[in-house]
Amino acid sequence: MALFRKDRPTQDVAPVPAQAPIAGAAVQPTFRENREMTKGTAALGGDSALLGRGTRITGKVFFESAARIEGHVEGEIEAKGLLSIGEHAVVNAQIVGTTIVVHGRVTGDIRASEKLEVRSPGKLFGNVTTPSLVIEEGVVFEGQCSMGTTDSRAERVSLLAKEAPASAAAATAATAASGSAQAGARRAGGQG
Repeated sequence: MALFRKDRPTQDVAPVPAQAPIAGAAVQPTFRENREMTKGTAALGGDSALLGRGTRITGKVFFESAARIEGHVEGEIEAKGLLSIGEHAVVNAQIVGTTIVVHGRVTGDIRASEKLEVRSPGKLFGNVTTPSLVIEEGVVFEGQCSMGTTDSRAERVSLLAKEAPASAAAATAATAASGSAQAGARRAGGQG
């Protein structure tokens, strides 16, 4: 009952011939590039997704856990876990997530409920809503930034709208009182 018998015949396996690359096909990352991408993904946690450099997606993408994007994405992205957009990624999308880290190129609005980090050599063209924003030196950011969640912003706007009529009435009363006092002073000065 020898499992590793030396007298067992060996089978010769023919080498697989290398195929020439197909014209117009996406360039596949090398072993080293793949290892670098997965090393970054391993830091994301146990359950994570990787959209590699050869990936091109158009439409809505939803991530239940941590994810790393290295390819091209157009449309909408929603992530419940950490979303990392790699250095080689090109994203034209509206992004909603908890914590988002951008190293690549993003065109579109980003709403991060916890934190947004834009790291060098990242490029971000779009509006940002987040309570915590980190922008590293060497980053390009063109857009507007709102520091706060969309819920707190809506509350502030509604509070300001409610306060505006009361403060406008107070300002009108103060102006009227000031005008009366000035008129009274002029009359008193003219009689004396």
